[in-house]
Amino acid sequence: MSNTIEPIGASQRREVEAATADCVARISRALERDFPVPPVRFDLRGRSAGMFRSDGQRHWIRYNPWIFAKYYRDNLEGTVPHEVAHYIVHLLYGRRRVAPHGREWRAVMDLLGAPPEVTFDRDLSDIPQRRQRTHSYHCACREHALSTTRHNRVRRGSGRYLCRACGEALRPGSGVD
Repeated sequence: MSNTIEPIGASQRREVEAATADCVARISRALERDFPVPPVRFDLRGRSAGMFRSDGQRHWIRYNPWIFAKYYRDNLEGTVPHEVAHYIVHLLYGRRRVAPHGREWRAVMDLLGAPPEVTFDRDLSDIPQRRQRTHSYHCACREHALSTTRHNRVRRGSGRYLCRACGEALRPGSGVD
């Protein structure tokens, strides 16, 4: 990929951080409750434009700086409120069973005046993608490429995979450790 897009720079990152803080402030005013602004990271890769994460104690929002660079305005207006809505729903409802894009999330999106869109369906051909390593396996009828996750399950004895064509168990091919 010689035409890979460059990630957003420092000034645009500051603008995204400010937009995130603005969304949190708007929800705080609307719900008459103070919510802290979560840390923002620009370390997301792959096909997702944004992601809210929590480890129970800490919360943060991750953005993909390459996708933001390619579709900056769309992400500022769509992805930022989308992820802030996930953050607010998490703070309001905690670990209770709440659908990720359910009525609670849609209600927060409405308060933000943002369309409750779930997917970001754009051309990402010039965005760097994570490439998962595959491992060679075979059966009676063909070669198969298993992901590292599945390969490790086979090695640990916690996974067994069958060929959909012949039904035989997949066996490691040459060069598989």
